[in-house]
Parts: sequence; C-alpha cells; structure tokens
Amino acid sequence: MHLDRILQQRRHKWKVSFWLVAILLISCGLFSLSVGEIWLKPWQPFGELEKQLLWQLRMPRLVAAMAIGAALAASGAVLQVLLGNPLAEPGVLGISGGASLALVLLLFFLPSVPSPWLTMLVAMAGALLFTLLLVGLARIRRVSTARLLLIGVALGILSGAVVTWAFYFSDDLNLRQLMYWLMGSVAGVSWAQLSVLIILLPALIWLCSRGRQLDILMLGETHARQLGLDVAALRWRLILIIALLVGTSVAMAGVIGFIGLVIPHLLRLALGAENRYLLPLSACFGALLLAVADVLARVLLPAAELPVGVVTTTLGAPVFIWMLLRSQVE
Repeated sequence: MHLDRILQQRRHKWKVSFWLVAILLISCGLFSLSVGEIWLKPWQPFGELEKQLLWQLRMPRLVAAMAIGAALAASGAVLQVLLGNPLAEPGVLGISGGASLALVLLLFFLPSVPSPWLTMLVAMAGALLFTLLLVGLARIRRVSTARLLLIGVALGILSGAVVTWAFYFSDDLNLRQLMYWLMGSVAGVSWAQLSVLIILLPALIWLCSRGRQLDILMLGETHARQLGLDVAALRWRLILIIALLVGTSVAMAGVIGFIGLVIPHLLRLALGAENRYLLPLSACFGALLLAVADVLARVLLPAAELPVGVVTTTLGAPVFIWMLLRSQVE
C-alpha cells in the first residue's frame, strides 16, 4: 500500500506538471503574438496590416520556436540516456555544429538559395555524421563521460572554425548575413520553411513515445535484452530520429544551445527519471522555454533584436557550469 501511494503521488506530480506547462504555453503563445512595435490582441478583429503582421510574421515565428524547442529538448533527453551522460545535449556535443557546418558548406558551394527540404536533408546529414561519430566512440572506444563531453566540445569548436573560414573567404552577402542566423534566430521564418514540420512533428511524437523502452534500457543492456528489447535496433532508430530533429531545427533557426541540456536535467531533478513522462514533458517545456527566449530577444533591446540563441546561451551557460560542478562533487 505504501508503494502504491508513492507511485500515485509521483504520477500526480507528472500530471500537475503537464497541466502547468499547458497553461504556460497558451499564455506565452498569446503574449508572443501580441508583443512588438505594434501591440495586437489576437482575440479581437483588426485591419489588414495587423492581420498580415499576425499571420505572416508572428504566427510562423511562434510555431517555429515551439517546434524547435520541443525537438531539441526531447533530443537532449534521449541523448542523455543513450550516452549515459547527464551533460549530453545536441549543442554541447557538437551535433548542432555538424548540422550548421553541412548547411554552410552547401551555401558556400551552391550560393543559390536552396529549398527548405534540401537544407533539411543536408543539415540532417551533418548532424547524423557527428552523432554517429560520438556514439561510435562511446561504444567502440569505451570513452569516459568526461572525455566524450570534451570530444563533443572539440567537434563543435572544429565546426565553428570551418564555418568561420567559409565566411572569411566568401564575398556573398547572403552567406555573410547567414552569420546572424547561425547565432540562432527564428526571425523571418516563413510558412514555406515550416513545411518541414510535416516530417519533424511525426518524428518528435515517435521519439516521445519511446519512453518505456528507454526506461528498460536504463536497467542495462543485458537486462534490456532479457526483457525482449532489441537494443541495437532501438539505438539506431533513435540516432536517426535525433539527427532528423536536430538537422531540421538547425535548418530553420540555426544553432540554439542548452535547450536540450537544461530542460531534461532540471525535470529529472524535480520530478524523477521516468522517461515515459519525461520525454513528452521535456518537449513541452522546451517549446515553452524557446518561446519565452524569443519574446525576450524581441523586447530586451528597444531599438534592436537579439538572436534567440544568445538568450538561450546566456540562460543556459550558468546552469551548465553548475551541472559540471555538481557532477564533479558527486
């Protein structure tokens, strides 16, 4: 009876958290659609200018921020289980850097503006390459958690260096303007670019539904196989889906860091490590955090707009340092 009561209390905490994030998401969405140089009330009728501003600028931006935040947070939560590393995250491990590197090389050699689908495929290929490299090192070389983290950081630095060289030798104004976008920005996202959500949303839903299998995997590969889980097949499917989500996110908004690190880790500390609840809740809180960060990027400076990646890095870097110090003490 005591165990049943504990389980009921934990399920109640997860349920309350889902309701809380749902209310916050709706509130943040309405505020994001309203805020700007011209303040709007989305629930009231307005003129043609306000309608264009709402449906062609603010609505695609909000949808992109929520989708990308959800994808990055869920990817980070799964990576932390796959690699056995609580500090794993697409940005920290260099996976986002691999996607951005592939995308910049595409624009460097093919200056014409590529389609959203081509950019997604190229960014996915870069993310997949870096993901396979990290997972391969973790599996084959038995690299420690600390070394794997350092290798990921080094890969991110390497991709950043190549991107800088590409900008330096380019005289294409569009490629130079891409520097601002690679800092992480959902400004200017159009409905045409959001067509990739046809792929992203089903992939995200599938990833969030793997919680029970990840709970089994956390028991250890030997026990997981004894319970009938095909560990190798699950791992490769998760790697492909993570590469797809990260590549699509980078293709739409550039490199946005720390979403996949901060959200899953804080939720584990607050609520527990049950992945069947943690994955969808991480996606919801990731969507909320990036939507809030985008609003802050628009309102913090009165005469300019910050890249949203700068805001997430500013918020996430202190938490990352705290997590490093905490893991060292433990």
